[in-house]
Amino acid sequence: MKRKAVILLVEDDRMDIELTLDAFREVKLENEIITVQTGEEALDYLLGRGDLADRKSYPLPNLVLLDLKLPGISGLDVLKTLKKTPVLKRLPVIILTSSQEESDRAAGYDYGVNSYLVKPISFSGFLEVVKNIYDYWLTLNVKAPLWN
Repeated sequence: MKRKAVILLVEDDRMDIELTLDAFREVKLENEIITVQTGEEALDYLLGRGDLADRKSYPLPNLVLLDLKLPGISGLDVLKTLKKTPVLKRLPVIILTSSQEESDRAAGYDYGVNSYLVKPISFSGFLEVVKNIYDYWLTLNVKAPLWN
């Protein structure tokens, strides 16, 4: 049986985490969603550091939803590290942020993000974003090989 895609949600705002999870449930997304709240936790998970080294228990995600404004290590720094790490550099990353700053958007693309989405204000708008993420990234998109 084929394993469903794993999504890593990197978000520090508790309300945004709940909003995202509610939207996933609303569109009947059945994928496993792993949530971390800091850039350091994201890197620990992605790099398999410490207690997160067991890939059977902590599988690499198929998609990362990354907020920019995180405590400590920023989302852009997580992205830079991820894209410089050979085994992770092809992992699709979507920045999902409230930042509409052109400098943030430009930096995200400069560092290799696959998509930059601004969080909608309304729940219905957020549902549409989640549905589009699912339809494109988890259904239609031809996955790049992640490992040699």
